[in-house]
Amino acid sequence: MHVASRQVLKDAILDAANELLGRYGYHKMTVEDIAAEVGIGKGTIYLHFPSKEEVVLSTIDRMVDRLLAKLAEIAEGPGSVASRLESMLLTRVLFRFDNRHHDSKSMDELLSALRPAVLLRRERYFAAEASVLAIVLEEGRAHGDFAVEDSVAAAHTLVLATNALLPYSLSAQELGQRKHVAEQASALARLLVRGLASSHHPSQGGSR
Repeated sequence: MHVASRQVLKDAILDAANELLGRYGYHKMTVEDIAAEVGIGKGTIYLHFPSKEEVVLSTIDRMVDRLLAKLAEIAEGPGSVASRLESMLLTRVLFRFDNRHHDSKSMDELLSALRPAVLLRRERYFAAEASVLAIVLEEGRAHGDFAVEDSVAAAHTLVLATNALLPYSLSAQELGQRKHVAEQASALARLLVRGLASSHHPSQGGSR
């Protein structure tokens, strides 16, 4: 199979799994369901993924890969280091919110079923996100905008600080209120970035 065609099929499988997770939840969703949703045989699923677990974990991997690409785009884009960093922190929260598995119940079920694998991957995800944040932090440090000694350590701290607003940390009611989460994330990002600002650059604490 052509590489491009193979990737298209894998994406179709992952798209179907995402849809079915919201519809049935992890336990009720089967490989047969995924295959039927895509319109292929069950055996074709196993040519690309060894198990239902790996299909679901791959949906999370893909989401994080897309998030990392978005964060890199913001990091390399226009604007002050402060405004870019704020935007990146807000994006890491809302991107996950918009790509969550529909409700807290299905997410809780998924995390319960795949907890060891998810936690192992999550550490890798957070480290990768921190590495992108560190690029902007280092730029700000080099220019005297941010008063940080260790950009990588500061980036990990920013990740930990904003994790409280990620979907798996929120209640079902909070999951239904994107505007509220966005307001909280914006306020937190602004506060964190202002806390990093060098005293020589008081205006660099955040976007106005």
